[in-house]
Amino acid sequence: MSNPSFLTTPQNRRIAYHQTPGAGPGVVFLGGFKSDMEGTKALHLEEWARARGAAFLRFDYSGHGSSSGDFLEGAIGDWFEDALAAITTLTSGPQILVGSSMGGWISLLVARVVPERVAGFVGIAAAPDFTEDSMWDGFTPAQRRELAGGQVVLPSEYSDEPYIITKRLVEEGRDRLVLREPLELPFPVRLLQGTADVDVPPSVALRLMDHATSPDLRLTLVKDADHRFSTPDCLDLVTQTLEVLLDG
Repeated sequence: MSNPSFLTTPQNRRIAYHQTPGAGPGVVFLGGFKSDMEGTKALHLEEWARARGAAFLRFDYSGHGSSSGDFLEGAIGDWFEDALAAITTLTSGPQILVGSSMGGWISLLVARVVPERVAGFVGIAAAPDFTEDSMWDGFTPAQRRELAGGQVVLPSEYSDEPYIITKRLVEEGRDRLVLREPLELPFPVRLLQGTADVDVPPSVALRLMDHATSPDLRLTLVKDADHRFSTPDCLDLVTQTLEVLLDG
């Protein structure tokens, strides 16, 4: 495995990335909450991009993977700034953003600021506004009191380590919500969603589909697929979706 390259953002955060040269529009993978660029979907897409000759970028948000920073000090706005810096600095021309879970929210924030740099968006169990609609709204009164003290600890189904949710993550996320005001997406949008996803249920994809404005927005539901969306069939669906967008 090759060592990553690094980009220093305007906020002086050091972002690790791997970039595959190729033809455009390029594809950029934006990972999920507490995930890194060495995950199954990111590596699968890199292999596909190499075989196709497509430009591809994967990176770690600050506090994630090989990038600088402490995860517990980060928030949605920080990770959006990291993504914006990576996309605008490391790529040229319009890109297809592939956002997994939280990466879907980050992609929408990027698209809202630089729509001219977005050729399309593929959301994989996209989770816009999850700090408010999933975390805060789902907290018990006791958990809300605990969060007021600085942080609350939640169990994780994906790791032995629990999720530590900070007060800043939730409060800063309220300044980044995308489902409370018009969301113009002037490019093709494809939402891929598993019906067995308990972390980001299909209702989230349906709400995003109903809320956003796009000339070409489609939702594909995959029966029994879970939040990881990483079975061979699911991975093939992601690349097939990208093939159609690139060839269309």
